[in-house]
Amino acid sequence: MIVPGLAELEALAAELARDLRPGDVVALEGGLGAGKTTFVSAVVRALGNGADVSSPTFTFWHRYGGTPPLEHLDLYRIEDAGELAELGLEDAFAPDGIAFVEWADRIPGLVPAGAFRVRIDGSGAGPREIRIERPTAAQP
Repeated sequence: MIVPGLAELEALAAELARDLRPGDVVALEGGLGAGKTTFVSAVVRALGNGADVSSPTFTFWHRYGGTPPLEHLDLYRIEDAGELAELGLEDAFAPDGIAFVEWADRIPGLVPAGAFRVRIDGSGAGPREIRIERPTAAQP
């Protein structure tokens, strides 16, 4: 899907927020300036959390609290999977919270199977192509 600007990107994120439940993980991929943090911020607002969302690029992990608690990871500066244990990032995937992982494609094994996957291509104020893969329901 093509969205013409940031306002439409945020509206799409708010739509996704309606489907999120505790235990869900949202893996975000896209280049620098694609709007991953903007997307997360819009989802956080739509979930009723008034947290000030910013990119955790240098801290790796922001916790926004609330009900459900919201975890926001950024893997941009992670060099290898060994750093994950050092930083304790796997602890962000709690069953009572929702986790957002920017640059999820850098460490593919970190994001659990069944995660929502969001790919954003484009940058700046211009249009973006967005692909959202929703987890499929478990078969009985």
